[in-house]
Amino acid sequence: MSRHSSRYGAAVAAPACLALGFASFTAVPALAQDSAVSESNPTQLRGVNVTDTAVDDHSYKPKLASPKYTAPLSETPQTIEVINKQVMKDQGATTLTEAMRNVAGVGTFNAGEGNGGPITGDSLYMRGFDMSNSIYVDGIRDLSGVTRDVFNTEQVEVTKGASGSDYGRSSAGGSINLVTKQPTLENSLDASAGVGMGDYYRGTVDLNRKLSDTAAFRLNVMGQDAGVAGRDHVKNNRWGLAPSVAVGLGTDTRVYADVMYVEQYNRPDSGLSTVGWPGFTDTAMSSAAKVNHSNYYGASDSHDNSKATSATLKAEHDFGSNFTLHNTFRWSDVSQDYLAVTAGVATLDADDPSASTTTRLGAAKQLKNTVLADQINLTGKFDTGSVHHNISVGADLSREKQTNYGLTKTGTLTTLSLYDPEYTASGVTVVRSGSNSYWQTDTVGVYAFDTVDLTKRLSLDLGGRYDHYKTTYDTSSSNLTGKGDLWTYKVGAVYKLTHSGNIYANYAVSAQPPGAQGSFNAYSLSSATSSASDPDLKPQKARTLEAGTKWNLFHDSLLLTGAVFRSWIYNEVYAEDDGTYSQIGKKRVTGVELTATGQITPDWNVIGSYTHQKTDITVGAATAQDGSSTLPYAPKDAASLWTTYRTPIGLTVGGGARYTSSVLRQSKLATTPYEMPSYWVFDALATYKIDSHADVQLNVYNLFNKKYMTSLNYLGYRYQPGLERSVRVTLNVHM
Repeated sequence: MSRHSSRYGAAVAAPACLALGFASFTAVPALAQDSAVSESNPTQLRGVNVTDTAVDDHSYKPKLASPKYTAPLSETPQTIEVINKQVMKDQGATTLTEAMRNVAGVGTFNAGEGNGGPITGDSLYMRGFDMSNSIYVDGIRDLSGVTRDVFNTEQVEVTKGASGSDYGRSSAGGSINLVTKQPTLENSLDASAGVGMGDYYRGTVDLNRKLSDTAAFRLNVMGQDAGVAGRDHVKNNRWGLAPSVAVGLGTDTRVYADVMYVEQYNRPDSGLSTVGWPGFTDTAMSSAAKVNHSNYYGASDSHDNSKATSATLKAEHDFGSNFTLHNTFRWSDVSQDYLAVTAGVATLDADDPSASTTTRLGAAKQLKNTVLADQINLTGKFDTGSVHHNISVGADLSREKQTNYGLTKTGTLTTLSLYDPEYTASGVTVVRSGSNSYWQTDTVGVYAFDTVDLTKRLSLDLGGRYDHYKTTYDTSSSNLTGKGDLWTYKVGAVYKLTHSGNIYANYAVSAQPPGAQGSFNAYSLSSATSSASDPDLKPQKARTLEAGTKWNLFHDSLLLTGAVFRSWIYNEVYAEDDGTYSQIGKKRVTGVELTATGQITPDWNVIGSYTHQKTDITVGAATAQDGSSTLPYAPKDAASLWTTYRTPIGLTVGGGARYTSSVLRQSKLATTPYEMPSYWVFDALATYKIDSHADVQLNVYNLFNKKYMTSLNYLGYRYQPGLERSVRVTLNVHM
């Protein structure tokens, strides 16, 4: 990795602002100043493109971008959280995983394995389910195991619970959609340069230029050369370029074209040994001294390199004021090459602790993912008698391909000192063997959504989708095919109590074909009848029932949501007593969600969420290491709260707190720690406005220097540490 240091050393730092002093979001609906719905104060009919009115660029006020939503966010009967670019800028979030810290209960809890491959990229869990195959960019599935930088992201939309009708096959936990920045008819320049502890340097430029009365150009550029505070030898180096052009802005026909290219040259974290943490059956292992937080058990030639390219063409045409036709075409290609060396099994020397050792595990992968997709969509509004409709109907076609290159790995990883590891090359050589595996899935889907205003108070939210898929999976030893049909739908109702508040209920269904949760973010079909990837199995299905209330307060600037939910997952593989397998396995998740996003005053922003969830395997063997029926990687309680306040003297102060209760790991080995302990983490922000064109930000992360785990591997020998207390300073320029 050192050969890339000078290449990225010139990159200067960026968004990193944050937080001290955080506020409650327990404002109650009684504070709403709007009168109840009545003949004298009718509900406004919705337009074709459901977006809220323009807001202050510094506001956290949420709005939905996808044309598939036929009602405003405040009237959509499902828990959806929006993390906009201002939130990410204030928090200094540079990746999707960092942005998702605003969504309580979501995290990269699973560290994976060494020989089988540590988990890489944005490997997020939500409501106890892997979200790797349910990440989308502008509504199109994004296949890759890489870390997604958000330098070209306008906002992140997180839908919780079954959402198969929105995007097609998806996780029972929900879906995550990144919305790309687009050109606008204004001249602007936003640039940032940041430096921080851990040899952190990052710079970004967001340039928008009006080319004519109807055309504009936008360019986003990012460069980063960064380590991780408190972690020796870890590197996160990347650069990206995203030009885009739009024509026909402000007219009936608009066309957007954009390209994004990102290269990454990283040295992955080796993780730390769990020696010294509670949970070992051998009490000597738990009572021993913990290893130094900075220890690195990887190798100088450890690497996680990737190249990601995408090209998108989007067109929109208005048919009068009531209907709009949208078409989005995208091609993307992501290649990844990594050699990850991690800490393994520790051996203690009771007489001489300095002689204690640890083995190491190593995994090498070379992957190539390609997606070709086209989506056509018609949104519109019309009346049938006294009933008003807002519709979104469409179809999409996609081809998703992955090549997993066969590799031959020679050489042996040496054992290292547990407490004082030596930093050397791995001694491992990796070459392609030619024994590759190939996966391809072709999908054709059609869908229709309709928000039906039955009265001024009562509306229905209806949606349905049909997908036909065909998957082929070829290896040197097998050729498998799986195909089938997926039917998913949602039915919801919203009753308006006032112009500002409502109550709602929603029932939604999602489905995933066999193998959809396979390795490396793609299908991995198997002929084994014991495997959930057997193509002869039925799709895994999930149902979510949710009831809640949403309130727009403070002149529609702050959105509060409260909901209770239950999800049922069935068609899980189940081992019968006679040694055969069936699909009678079931899981269940029940919980409460609270969210708050927006402004309390024009100077006071807040984004927060809380979740309490109870997870159960109702039919099937326990998968958590403690032997309970609880799902692994699903904290029972989690909260995230972030707020900023802009003072009259040009100083913005803010801060946040995150809490995650203990998280169980997957069952693998009974003698090691079975859970990640609960933790609180606090962050802080101070931003000073130099003049109308520049400000300087100070971000302090992990204010009280809490030592905590963010993920734990299957065997319980290795964990990923959270970021230690660190500081970043960022200069932001606005023109």
